[in-house]
Amino acid sequence: MDPLSDVLSLLRPKTAISAGLDAGGEWGIQFSAHQGIKFNTVVQGTCWVSVEGEVDAPLRIEAGDCFLLTRGRPFVFASDGAAATIDSATIYDKAADGIATCNGGGDFFLIGGRFSFEGDHAGLLFNALPPIVHVRDASNQAAVLRWSLEQLAMELKQGSPGGALMADYLAQIMLLQVLRLWLASGNHSGWLGALADHRLSRALSALHAEPERRWTLADLAGVAGMSRTTFAERFRNVVGQTPLDYLAVWRMRLAADRLQRSCESVATIGFSVGYESEAAFSTAFRRVMGRTPTQYRRAGFS
Repeated sequence: MDPLSDVLSLLRPKTAISAGLDAGGEWGIQFSAHQGIKFNTVVQGTCWVSVEGEVDAPLRIEAGDCFLLTRGRPFVFASDGAAATIDSATIYDKAADGIATCNGGGDFFLIGGRFSFEGDHAGLLFNALPPIVHVRDASNQAAVLRWSLEQLAMELKQGSPGGALMADYLAQIMLLQVLRLWLASGNHSGWLGALADHRLSRALSALHAEPERRWTLADLAGVAGMSRTTFAERFRNVVGQTPLDYLAVWRMRLAADRLQRSCESVATIGFSVGYESEAAFSTAFRRVMGRTPTQYRRAGFS
């Protein structure tokens, strides 16, 4: 698989679709802190979004735009900056047929969902994203996203048999599409930023394809089609780590997942990620994960 698929598969996202929002007139809604990533797309109208703790001005979201809220902080949706706010529970607790209505509705419609992630690897994705990932005109940029959006709106409104499962898959497709569009929109940092650089992406894909291999800087620079010095500098500037440090952390993430999801021995898992001795693997694992493989496994099953 490619690096983005690898990471999302490791995180095992679970979708919790919240009600759509149908608002009219002047309105403002305060939402409390949340776990995971909030996914929202505006189908009709416009709104302003502000996230607690962000110094930037509220962000204007228009019909067709999608955005992710990645830090779990409280936030506000409003028709304008002067609108009085109500607590989200006031209308969402009374949602009918998957739709929460504010001020009679009719002027604004939004579909929202939340992605939670298993285990303790969520920082792999959260730390690589800004507090708000905003993709303008997303539904017109990607036919798959537009189709998914239309289908998800239909599922929320119609309540057809199997609708919950359908909505779950559609929302995950939409999450991937928004991340793809965001990556294509400009220069970004972290491992996600490396995916937007075609040369670094080749090296990152090679690492993910064969994490157990004894990679050298020269090997990876060759895959990227760059000199060792240029590759090392570029990778560190974009990702924030050296290539081999990134590889070491990714190996430990893979090992941690297998420790909690399989009964394989520590030595077998260590060998699968490139270590020839259990002692060397245990030392590297403790350096990255803060505990020994055995301690990590016991904590996962406790």
